[in-house]
Amino acid sequence: MVRAVSTRSTAQLTAIIDSVPIAIVMVDAQGHIELVNAQAERLFGYASTELHGEMIDVLVPDRFRSGHSESRAGFNRNPKARPMGAGRELFGLRKDGTEIPIEIGLSPITTEQGLFVVSAIVDISERKRLEARFRATVESAPAAMLMIDGVGSIVLVNSEVERLFGYDREELLGQKVEVLIPERFRSGHPGLRTRYFASPVARRLGVGRDLFGLRKDGSEIPIEIGLNPVKTDVELFVLSAIVDISERKRQAEALERSNMELQRFAYVASHDLQTPMRSIASFVELLQSSYADKLDAQANDWLRRTVDSIGHLRTLVRDLLEYSRVDSQPHPFQRVSTREVFDRAVSLLDASVRESQANVTCGELPAVMGERSQLVRLMQNLIGNALKYRGKNSPRIHVSAERRGSEWIFAVRDNGIGIAQKHHEKIFEIFQRLHDQQEYPGTGIGLAVCRRVVQRHGGRIWVESEPGRGSVFYFTIAEGTVSAQ
Repeated sequence: MVRAVSTRSTAQLTAIIDSVPIAIVMVDAQGHIELVNAQAERLFGYASTELHGEMIDVLVPDRFRSGHSESRAGFNRNPKARPMGAGRELFGLRKDGTEIPIEIGLSPITTEQGLFVVSAIVDISERKRLEARFRATVESAPAAMLMIDGVGSIVLVNSEVERLFGYDREELLGQKVEVLIPERFRSGHPGLRTRYFASPVARRLGVGRDLFGLRKDGSEIPIEIGLNPVKTDVELFVLSAIVDISERKRQAEALERSNMELQRFAYVASHDLQTPMRSIASFVELLQSSYADKLDAQANDWLRRTVDSIGHLRTLVRDLLEYSRVDSQPHPFQRVSTREVFDRAVSLLDASVRESQANVTCGELPAVMGERSQLVRLMQNLIGNALKYRGKNSPRIHVSAERRGSEWIFAVRDNGIGIAQKHHEKIFEIFQRLHDQQEYPGTGIGLAVCRRVVQRHGGRIWVESEPGRGSVFYFTIAEGTVSAQ
């Protein structure tokens, strides 16, 4: 048995090592234990007197002992500080026969008595439990979960990845993640990955564009990906949640086809209805003008009601036609001055403005990318509503715009009768009316047209209002802003 050197400096060193909060075990060149600290006693369940002079193999599980002497000899031939067993799992053997997962750092010490090796041993049982819990969570996730390291190698997959991409997990572990990316996107992916690792934040990948995954059989699937950085003591990983959106895309495409068919039907139906309606209106008006004096009061009242109903029907068909045109007859966006849009809308409403003695003004308005005719219709409908639903005082209407981030927020403010909070969403639905037809004539389509126009321009529309306190209709033009005038 090789004894520890009983010098004063050795005693001081022993005291210092004993106070270290991790397990320390020192062995000589032959592998005999020369020193253990209090943490090592607690970790392995031995008293220090039981370990002094014993071979270090007593702390190594049986299944690893045969190769341990060669590993120790290899370290003695090239002694330098390093972690032990890099890239593989290590276990220590306690006195009671149980095993504990550990990490070991080795440091050589050369003295007059020869080479000694100090091992710093960390119990990673809690970390292993957390890793196991993490893996179980990932495995049970309903989405495909895949984790890569800093060089893009796959280090973890769950069963949903196997199902989605058609691989066994053993085929994927250690492979570059590009194996799951179609060839036409593969060359640019390492650069994207490097940039993400340089600034890792949780986010969706590829927002605003289509993403595809490549299955083992060579087929492609449309996917959505969420990225989440996972930082450990060792390195940074990225956990990806991958969702197959094939069914969603099929449903969206089917819905789009259905919507387009409905829009075409609405356009054709409303367009073709106008000719017979004009004929009916002409004959009824002719009958009224030619035979009014020959009919009794009841018949004249019926004729009057018929003329009014035909007028309402013509307005309804016209508005339906306008509603269907928003998407069925789109034109490319171009630079549009919203001040010119405002002026045109007010001009079209000139008769109503003069009749109501309204004061219609605007602030500084921007130029945006959009479809001019649709923006005119939007402004005309909003200002027209303010003129229609006016209070006892002359209407005061003001249009303004404010830049916020990447979008312009427009406001059409009035001093009209206002709208109750419970109706703020309802009024943008087609055919939704809050007032009697006799009190405020209309079809209930105007604000629905406004919403479709705004949505086509990438924005949103809403109202802030209270009964008797006027209304402010807001809408945004989300993208394609050119400049303010």
